[in-house]
Amino acid sequence: MTKEELLEKANSLPLAPGVYLMHDKEGTVIYVGKAKRLKNRVSQYFQAGRGHNLKTQTMVKLVDTFDTIVVGSEFEALVLENALIKQYMPRYNILLKDDKGYPFVRLSREQYRRFSLVSRVAGDGARYFGPYGGRLETRSALDAIRTALRLPTCHKSFPRDIGKERPCLNHHMGRCDGFCRPEMSREEYERRVDIAVQLLEGKIRLVTAQLEREMGAAAEELRFEEAAALRDRIAAIKVLGKRQKVIAGVCADTDVWGLYLEAKCCFAVLHYEEGQLTGKEAELFAASALEEEGEILSALLLQYYGSRSALPREIFIPAAIEDQEVLEQLLGEKAGHRVTVRTPQRGDRAQVLALAAANAREEAERQTTSQERSDRTLELLGKLMGLEEPPEWMESYDISNTGGEDVVASMVVFRGSRPAKDRYRRFRIKELDGHPDDYKSMEEVLTRRLTHYMEQDKKFMPLPDVLLIDGGEQHAKVARRVTERFGLAIPIFGMVKDDRHRTRALVTPEGREIGIKGTQAVFTLIGRIQEETHRFAITYNRQSHGRSVRGSALDEIPGVGEARRTALLRRFKSVKAVREASLEELEEVVPRNAAAAVYLWAHPPAEENPQPPA
Repeated sequence: MTKEELLEKANSLPLAPGVYLMHDKEGTVIYVGKAKRLKNRVSQYFQAGRGHNLKTQTMVKLVDTFDTIVVGSEFEALVLENALIKQYMPRYNILLKDDKGYPFVRLSREQYRRFSLVSRVAGDGARYFGPYGGRLETRSALDAIRTALRLPTCHKSFPRDIGKERPCLNHHMGRCDGFCRPEMSREEYERRVDIAVQLLEGKIRLVTAQLEREMGAAAEELRFEEAAALRDRIAAIKVLGKRQKVIAGVCADTDVWGLYLEAKCCFAVLHYEEGQLTGKEAELFAASALEEEGEILSALLLQYYGSRSALPREIFIPAAIEDQEVLEQLLGEKAGHRVTVRTPQRGDRAQVLALAAANAREEAERQTTSQERSDRTLELLGKLMGLEEPPEWMESYDISNTGGEDVVASMVVFRGSRPAKDRYRRFRIKELDGHPDDYKSMEEVLTRRLTHYMEQDKKFMPLPDVLLIDGGEQHAKVARRVTERFGLAIPIFGMVKDDRHRTRALVTPEGREIGIKGTQAVFTLIGRIQEETHRFAITYNRQSHGRSVRGSALDEIPGVGEARRTALLRRFKSVKAVREASLEELEEVVPRNAAAAVYLWAHPPAEENPQPPA
């Protein structure tokens, strides 16, 4: 279907909630999305001038047709979208890793149920908890739970091995209550397994309160040994709740999300219990066609918590999401308790959000090479500039002058995000009439640069992908006028500075400003280019101006060129000292005839027969 046909089909959709599936020419589902109003949402993809990002534009170009499923509510749309993403795994949706990389805790269905660590869920009727973070941390936490409840960790099979052998070393060390002994009941074993299940569900405070009631009752009935055992169990569970290596998510009353969307996209989730950080998970994910941070978060939250068995009561996220109430309803039904999603703006909660963001950034940068960071930055820059491909060769120009004299210009070249100093060029402005004029200077420089290119001068080849001009709209217009004169079409952008002399935006010759402060990597790169161009221009200006000042007087002397002038100034340090030097001192620096010329210049003979004043 053509784009016009797709738009016509989209405009015929109902204003009802539902899910849409984008197909390519082979019929493959490449994107699944949800909408409150299908007509409004789907038609946006095919309307001209919507300003979609580069990935969305790429996705739309591949769309040959689409299907929709109308549902009864936003809630149903959210659930259906998640199911369809798992089914089709579309290339332009956010896709987290499957659960193969994360451990689960398995509780068997045998007569004496046992816990174990497994890599995936199997359809065997057993109960599974997770998935959790790292395998080492999960095993450590599971061992801590079994130790706190004194459950067996040996390989004995119950009830087969009850009473056959003496208790193992774990019983004598106080790590197990020896359920292989005949006097230990199955009822007590099952009771402790149920407590372990509650702990895996994050109900530490509930378990502690229950055991404290039992301890009090045992003490009142003078069952002091039992009360002491309960006391020790309570202490062990409280320590378990405070440990830093607790299963990620087990004790999560609050989850705090951080998001990083640069060279590699990454999210980090910090798990908190009673104000204590108990775990962290971080994962890279594939960038999608989604445009807003809130949409990305919505997709991540649904996939992340959709496979979890224990959910927090609060979730802090860095940006608001459109379907917050629907998501809260879905998570609340899954968790069996209310789940609140918040976007804190200030105070301690905002600080932990910043900490989560720092963790996401650190994890992404740790797994990102410098080349990947550069590629991602150039991709973002190209998208902001409206280019079809990221710019690989950029030239930047700046004019520097000293009161109308010694006007110079710099040409700085960046290959990707790195300066190519072997391609830098300097220009001395030749065509001014003594009055500084940045526009005319820029016109002269660009004319000379492009003339060199047209003459096949290898030092000025190839043409850049982008021209960056230190200045505003008028400077960009001058550059456009020059390139058009040569019949060339090069994207041109002025670099607009703020009050602190930092580039705050790019501007086109038509006057359209492109903000870059919101994209940190691009802001940093353009700032580097602007600073390097200015530095190179200023350095050349100072050198040029210094030479003209120092050499202006000595240049009047016949036989004294640049080399002899430099030698004289190196020896005597100033023009005044040269004037005061003796002939013998001058001859030590330059040849005798040149020394005589300098001495004569410094000591001119008196005029003969001077005329009296009129």
